[in-house]
Amino acid sequence: MQNKNLVSITDICKEDYLQILSLAADFESSPIQNIMLNKIVATLFFEPSTRTRLSFESAVNRLGGKVIGFSDANCSSVTKGETLKDTIKIVSSYCDLIVMRHPLEGSAKYASEISKVPIINAGDGANQHPTQTLLDLYSIQKTQGKIENLNILVIGDLKYGRTVHSLLMAMSQFNPTFFFISPDELKIPEEYKIYLNNIGIKYHEYRDFIDVIGEADIIYMTRIQKERFSDPIEYEKTKNSFVLKNAMLKNTRSNMKILHPLPRVNEISLDVDENEKAYYFNQAENGVYVRQAIIASILGLK
Repeated sequence: MQNKNLVSITDICKEDYLQILSLAADFESSPIQNIMLNKIVATLFFEPSTRTRLSFESAVNRLGGKVIGFSDANCSSVTKGETLKDTIKIVSSYCDLIVMRHPLEGSAKYASEISKVPIINAGDGANQHPTQTLLDLYSIQKTQGKIENLNILVIGDLKYGRTVHSLLMAMSQFNPTFFFISPDELKIPEEYKIYLNNIGIKYHEYRDFIDVIGEADIIYMTRIQKERFSDPIEYEKTKNSFVLKNAMLKNTRSNMKILHPLPRVNEISLDVDENEKAYYFNQAENGVYVRQAIIASILGLK
C-alpha cells in the first residue's frame, strides 16, 4: 500500500485488507511506536466528525507524528471562496499525508488527482468511508474469529449510508450472506445489488428485522441521516423506522455482536449498551489501531 491513495475500499485488494488487520493487531498489542518522527499528517474535515478525526489524530500522536489541519471548514479559507483544488495543492506541500472528509461525493477522488501526497478518504458524502470499513472488518474478525461465511444484517439507511456501501464491497470478498433491512425510501441502491448478483453473493431484503434477527452473526445498525435529506418531512417519516431494544436480543446467536459506525441517535436503545452483544464502543476504539495500520502502510513505515 506504500504511497497509495485510499479513496475507495476497492482501491485495495483482499490481501491488503488482511495485511491491515494483521498490522492493527500488532498496534493494539503495542500502540506506542515512534515510527512517524518528522512525519506530518494534515486532517482536513469540511464536515463534522468526532470518532474519525480524533482516532486519526490519536493514531498519529501514538506513532510519534504531528498533525495539522482543521475540524471545521469555517476555520479555513473556504469561507473566503478558496476552491478545493487550491486548498489541496497548498496543504499537500505542507505534509506527508492528507486525511480528508468532505460532503460532496467524488471529492476525495478529485483531491487525489491534485495532491502531491497520498489522500485518505475519511468520508465523501454518501459515497464511501473506507477506513471505517477496515475497522469494521477488524471488529468482525476479533468478535467472530473469522470474517468468512458470516450472516450480516444491515439495518437502517442503506441508500445514503457510506459506511454500508464500503462494508458491502469489502465483505463481498469473504462470501457473506447479507440481510438488508430498511424503509422503502432508504433501500440499498440498485447498483450494489447488481454488483452482488454478478459475483454470486447472496442477499435478502426485508422491511423488518424481527423475523431474521436470530440468523445474524453481525447486526450492523445505522442511523437515519438527517443531513442527507433535502425534505425534513421525509426525514421525520423515516427516522424511527427501526429501533433495536435489549428484549429483542433474547433468542439471538451466542456469538452475535452489534456494530454501529456511530453516532447513534435513537436506533439502539440505551438498555442495549449493557448487553454483552453490544460491541459498538469497542468498535470505535479499534479505529485507532486500524488507522495506525493504514497510515504506517501508506507511508511505508511497516
